[in-house]
Amino acid sequence: MAFISITRLRVRSWRYLPMFFVQAARSQMQARAAEGCLGVDVLRDAHKTFWTRSAWTSEAAMRSYMMSGVHKQVMPRLADWCDEASVAHWVQDSPDRPDWQEVHQRMQRDGRPSRVKHPTEAQRKFEVPPPRV
Repeated sequence: MAFISITRLRVRSWRYLPMFFVQAARSQMQARAAEGCLGVDVLRDAHKTFWTRSAWTSEAAMRSYMMSGVHKQVMPRLADWCDEASVAHWVQDSPDRPDWQEVHQRMQRDGRPSRVKHPTEAQRKFEVPPPRV
């Protein structure tokens, strides 16, 4: 069994991208080293949009990572940096991370919007375009 976590973040302005890249790289390194992490990937999509998919031994392991270190420090800043954000989680039998098509389908079906200070109309309507792989 594996706990799968996916996110989609769209950075609202080019001016936030340098800091976003630095913090995203640091968060990815933190995740890979975190206890219970089975793997993590980031997809750079079009229009300053980024998807993540990660697999964990348990929800508790994922939440421990999420609420510590770099990730905990950067989460509040994302509300200002991003104009679209969403998250979804599920449990599956396989520890393999889903392909990006399934990530998109799950986000549409099971996802929820995250709070952002400057939401786009798509964020308000929870319209999630598919990632360009």
